[in-house]
Amino acid sequence: MLLKQFRIGPLENFTYLVAAGEGGEGVVIDPSFGVDPVLEEIDRLRVKVRYILNTHAHPDHVAGNDDVRARTGAKVGAHKAAELDQDLSFSDGDELTVGGIPFKVLHTPGHTPCSVLYLFEGNVATGDTLFVGECGRTDLPGGSNEQLYDSLFGKVLKLEDATVVLPGHDYGRTPSSTIGFERLNNYVLKPRTKAEFVRFMRS
Repeated sequence: MLLKQFRIGPLENFTYLVAAGEGGEGVVIDPSFGVDPVLEEIDRLRVKVRYILNTHAHPDHVAGNDDVRARTGAKVGAHKAAELDQDLSFSDGDELTVGGIPFKVLHTPGHTPCSVLYLFEGNVATGDTLFVGECGRTDLPGGSNEQLYDSLFGKVLKLEDATVVLPGHDYGRTPSSTIGFERLNNYVLKPRTKAEFVRFMRS
């Protein structure tokens, strides 16, 4: 499997290119502003991008959708609640296979109502639900501390410790991590009741 991480745009976004290999079918996850380096790598590696997978609808995670779609003809997939021009509308638990790589959709509202994770081949693209050492903010329209608690403790921490965390921004001390490392070291994931978590997020 080919997996490339690109740090692009003014908000330290991560965009991902995932494919079966050079010349194979693949996807782009969260094309951000300034997507030209991603397009150049797609051309260089001759990847046949079939889908653009958005973790949520905030502009910095979808800004490059049109450019990638224009270059590759890829279809856009996102959660059904995302206010996006989408060709595939996902629900929790849906699966999509591209180039022999299965991608599983986990709905993780909290940062936004439409936030999802994409779980594939021992990796999880977490968007703005989970960062290295942090979590996404909940003070923007549609954010919910209660829902984020359910998403983090009910879904994210149910993943295997070896699962590689591919965050939506370069906000941590490393560009990626693992669920096990975050479980032990991310202060947001310290064991708390939902009421304690809500108070913590509001403080």
